[in-house]
Amino acid sequence: MLRRRLEPWPWPELSRRLSRLAPPAPSAVVRVNSNNVSRLGAPKPGPKPRQLLSLPPFPAGADPLAGRKVAPRRVTAVSWVKHCFDDVPQEVVQAHFNKRQVYTECSNQDVSADCIRSQKHHLKKIKHHEVMVPGMRIHLPVSVAETEIKKRYETIPSATLHPNRDEIEYLKRLVIYKDSSILVLNKPPKVPMKGNLPVHNSMDVLAAAALSYGNEEGPKLVHRLDRDTSGLMLLGRTRESFTRLHWLFTSIKLAKTASQTWNAACDSYLQRYWALVIGSPKESEGVISAPLTKVLLDDGKAERVILAHPSGIDGAQEAVTEYRVMGPTINGCSWIELRPLTGRKHQLRVHCAEALGTPIVGDYKYGWFVHQRWKQNPQPDFEPFTGEQYKLRRPEGLEVQKGSVLSKVPLLHLHCREMVVPNIAKFLSNTGEWHDHGTPWSKEKPNLLRFIAPMPGHMKISWNIMSSYLV
Repeated sequence: MLRRRLEPWPWPELSRRLSRLAPPAPSAVVRVNSNNVSRLGAPKPGPKPRQLLSLPPFPAGADPLAGRKVAPRRVTAVSWVKHCFDDVPQEVVQAHFNKRQVYTECSNQDVSADCIRSQKHHLKKIKHHEVMVPGMRIHLPVSVAETEIKKRYETIPSATLHPNRDEIEYLKRLVIYKDSSILVLNKPPKVPMKGNLPVHNSMDVLAAAALSYGNEEGPKLVHRLDRDTSGLMLLGRTRESFTRLHWLFTSIKLAKTASQTWNAACDSYLQRYWALVIGSPKESEGVISAPLTKVLLDDGKAERVILAHPSGIDGAQEAVTEYRVMGPTINGCSWIELRPLTGRKHQLRVHCAEALGTPIVGDYKYGWFVHQRWKQNPQPDFEPFTGEQYKLRRPEGLEVQKGSVLSKVPLLHLHCREMVVPNIAKFLSNTGEWHDHGTPWSKEKPNLLRFIAPMPGHMKISWNIMSSYLV
């Protein structure tokens, strides 16, 4: 009897072919769109290399930025990019620097357009304040110039662009002074100054929409306050007034002209802030001269201002602040008066927290750990000069509003209370012509304007509560 030899069954190959762990590679990919309809199609292509736009090399000469009235002594990277893209809004250019999307070449070798597209050359990121040198070339994404960038006002909802009567009346109640050149507001807390999408309710947009008073262009912000800071806010109603006052807030030397009357008014310019700090400075008054610098956190998504290293090699900016203690220490806190002589971002908050060691109440960004210790271990109440303790009593009849010093989460207690600025309407005519000694019809007008803004509600209550502790 003949037996047929059976071939071995290919179990390993069959199991490997039918295994879920190693399925066969499909020839097409099943795609599901937003309507839950599956279709066969080719695999999705991978990400394309970033397309960069190359600016012309920085020219060598006394005036590289042609068209300016005054030739700058040095040109920074952001100034050169804004000069090349004069039709693009400045906030769009600054946003590319903040996102670290602007590059420069590591060497001075010429790079062709094909090399730029393939990214075969070596690039390094550049900051906005770096100084340009002749032959230096900048590369940035094509998204800056490939599409027409519309104004922010065209992308904001109509409810914000055209406020109703109640909103207009509320904004007009914030105005404490108005003339042909400037507007002065008493800014409330929790209102951003210059918002980026999707922030629509910023002060620049609201002022342009509701405080134009019939002018073609709305008022522009001369300086900025933090979102949680309240107080006096200065806006320029014309291009000439905005430019000259912006120079004044940047540097007094930059704003001076050949007019002695105007220069004397510029020398009298000042700002005074009131702040409630945790603790009390060692000296009752003094001057803080501590340079500041910025550091990027969370892979460039956030930034923080810190005291610069004494070596000064990390792009430090000069920052000077005068301070004066206004009263005794009550419940572990004290009121101080601050006068900034320079205008740096978060200057007062960093100087109070890191230079004086007394962070502002409600400033959790620069005084988080001090707030925790202050809540857990309140300091004894004493008079810093005599050392005698105060008799404390519970305030009666005072409404404790959310955000005051007695609430669980107090708001930022920083308020721009006083401001003295030159009366620029006296030197500028309606046509924008500048008069060194004042316009002929305004000789009786004062050379200086002084404004005082009342504190917001939460700071008023904190003031009344601490005043009621004194017997």
